[in-house]
Amino acid sequence: MTDPKAINLRFPDPGQRAAIAAAAKAEGVSMQEYILGAAYARATALENRFLDAFRASMARSGDAFAAEAGEVDPTPEQRAAEHEAAREDAAPGRGHAA
Repeated sequence: MTDPKAINLRFPDPGQRAAIAAAAKAEGVSMQEYILGAAYARATALENRFLDAFRASMARSGDAFAAEAGEVDPTPEQRAAEHEAAREDAAPGRGHAA
C-alpha cells in the first residue's frame, strides 16, 4: 500500500527525473518537497508580477485622472459665473412668456 499523502512522481523523461532528484538531494529535501517548493515559488513569483503590474496600472490611472481633473473641473471664475446665472434664472418675475 502506498502512502496516501505522497504524490505520484512519474516522469516520462529519465533525464528530467535524475535532474530533479539531484536538485532535491542538493537541497536536502525529498523530491516531493522539492517539486512542491518549486511550484509554490513559481506561483508566488507570478502572483507578485501580477500585483506589481496591477499597482503600476492603478498609479497610471490615478495620474491620468489627476491630470484630467484640471480640464474637467470648472475654474473658480466659471463656477461663480454659473452661480450668478442660476441666481438670475431663479429671480422672481423671470418666467416663460405665455
